[in-house]
Amino acid sequence: MGEVIGKEACKLRAVEGLESKVRSYSRSFPAVFSRARGSIILTENGRQMIDFFSGAGALNYGHNNHRIKAAITEYLASDAMIHGLDMATPARIEFLETFNSVILEGRGLQYRYQFTGPTGANAIEAALKLARKVTGRQNIISFTQGYHGLSLGAIAATGNRFYRKVSGVSLPGATFMPYDGYLGPGVDTADYVRKLLMDDGSGVDSPAAILVETVQGEGGINVASKQWLQSIQAIAKEFGAVFIVDDIQMGCGRTSEFFSFEFAALSPDVVVLSKSLSGYGLPLSMLLIKEELDAWEPGEHTGTFRGNNLALVSATAAINMYWRCTRFSEEIRRMGELLLRRLEAIASEHGNDFAVRGRGMALGFDCQMTEVAEATTRRAFEKGLIVERCGPDDQVVKFLPALTIDFETLNRGLEIFEESLIEAVTEVRGKGC
Repeated sequence: MGEVIGKEACKLRAVEGLESKVRSYSRSFPAVFSRARGSIILTENGRQMIDFFSGAGALNYGHNNHRIKAAITEYLASDAMIHGLDMATPARIEFLETFNSVILEGRGLQYRYQFTGPTGANAIEAALKLARKVTGRQNIISFTQGYHGLSLGAIAATGNRFYRKVSGVSLPGATFMPYDGYLGPGVDTADYVRKLLMDDGSGVDSPAAILVETVQGEGGINVASKQWLQSIQAIAKEFGAVFIVDDIQMGCGRTSEFFSFEFAALSPDVVVLSKSLSGYGLPLSMLLIKEELDAWEPGEHTGTFRGNNLALVSATAAINMYWRCTRFSEEIRRMGELLLRRLEAIASEHGNDFAVRGRGMALGFDCQMTEVAEATTRRAFEKGLIVERCGPDDQVVKFLPALTIDFETLNRGLEIFEESLIEAVTEVRGKGC
């Protein structure tokens, strides 16, 4: 076993020597990951790891979902088109028709599709560009603690200073407003937004778009209420702004329904999807655009890797397998309630300083102190659990288990988390923090 561990250590040193210092997760999770299935990852030294990270939300259906993989391998074996720009292919047409009939029509939604470059940030850039083109305005209203990507347009609408300060240029074009609850439970921040937009002397330019996450993932699992989201949508309409919902991390079932905004009965002008859209961890991003806002000229916004056919095949398979009835959504809701109750019990038992929040299977355990959260996730990894942190100071432990996780694996992961939390609190107190 020592020889195996030594080989893994050598490979990690090779990564350190060859890759840029910008790498992040390989520092938090120092291992060579060789195989994975469902919610279990195997390292090269033979360790089994429970995954509560899910590729930062890109693996809602687990690693190497065999039912989805069967569709992929069949497609690959047929020599069908893989790369096709935006040319018509059977894979593309089947996805469009399936998404429309299974996801949109049953929810009373009607949109046009735009496949952007492969990342969520690519899709955000396209959404902001379209909003500015449609309205003739420049200002984007975004929200405190929001995260929308790290390309220049997306980062301009992202609140975290850690990411903003390395851009090297000014980041104009966005005005930040307080998210729901940011100023405390007694302040209606939607009313604050409306007052600023009504006042010609507020200094806030008329917005091209209002960009919002219904649950702020990277921002700390901050949850917006139904009433607040409905008010923000109404404000966008009142002031002629495009209402954009960033559903990159919280879409595709993460909050129990396919879209995270369904519970609030919203009808966004533009919906941004990525991460788990492909169903298999393959890059795929797109916009859903209301028809009257589809103002693009042919080729006006393009990209070499938009709508990769292999990702469209896996996305279609995921929709067919999980979203043709309500059973999967109900199971996510049930497992999410179990996860929430367990985390609340842990918070109650081990200290009054902890707080738990979230929706569906996107939960945050707020440790209040960065040191406690860091020590908890570090010790959890040592014990066999992969879980990451979020929030402006990385003080929140973020739970994004696969939506397909079984109860036994979920429970074992929570046991590891609780053990790690107890040890972390003792460690931090011992240092006098």
